[in-house]
Amino acid sequence: MNCSFGLLVLTWLLVSNAHAADSGTGASFKGPVGLQLYSLRGIATQNPPKALKQAKDFGLTLVETAGTYTLPPAKFKALLELHGLKPISGHFPYDRWKTEPEKVIAEAKAIGLQYAGCAWINHKAPFDEAAARDAIATFNKAGEIGAQHGIKVFYHAHGFEFHPHGDGTLMDLLIKETNPKHVSFQMDVLWVVFPGQDPVHWLKKYPGRWELMHLKDLKKGVKTGDLSGKTDVTNDVPLGTGQMNWPAILKAAQESGVKYYFIEDESPTVVEQVPQTLKYLEQVRF
Repeated sequence: MNCSFGLLVLTWLLVSNAHAADSGTGASFKGPVGLQLYSLRGIATQNPPKALKQAKDFGLTLVETAGTYTLPPAKFKALLELHGLKPISGHFPYDRWKTEPEKVIAEAKAIGLQYAGCAWINHKAPFDEAAARDAIATFNKAGEIGAQHGIKVFYHAHGFEFHPHGDGTLMDLLIKETNPKHVSFQMDVLWVVFPGQDPVHWLKKYPGRWELMHLKDLKKGVKTGDLSGKTDVTNDVPLGTGQMNWPAILKAAQESGVKYYFIEDESPTVVEQVPQTLKYLEQVRF
């Protein structure tokens, strides 16, 4: 009797732990899904451990970094491990990619990242071909260095890259002229829709190049077509309540080969919104 009871308890614990590990996944959306820690910057700048605890309290174990809160990379890695979090990817400033890519890759390796990327190409507006080609050279060089250490370099599109160029856009140029063996891309869904583009189109156009995705919804009523790469953080809303057709986007992402998904919520109400987003992901069907 006691043995049977113990087996029941063990089974319950295993099921509970599996459910916690799969927070945000469901019958259709399988993830894996994590959190871009920039979402909790308001907490992290004051109390990094509290921010990491909050990430784990959401039921997530995978994270994407955006700095180490002034901690040395190895100590930051230890802090993540202490909170049961696994870093998959991280963002680093463009200037550092240009001037010291070896140090960036070394830091990424010390944190334990699989991917090291950039979320903004420094440029004078409007973004032009010269800036794009500078970025292409920068990312290709960094990608070669990263490959030597088992780290994939990526670029996170931010909206301004969709300026027309030739028979396409500067985003096409960035994708076509970076080495697919060493450089991948992160699609931030909001930053594709906000400049007036279709995420499904881009996922289908370049299968295998979008290895990472930021899950972010744009408030209904906000006009699209802006190529500035800037928007109000209050335009971030829980998934499923904004403008995006998530069933179509997530289906295309799965077919295109996206490997990791990260919720990024820059709104002031992030702590309330992330659980709503996770619930939506668990219930969405496609």
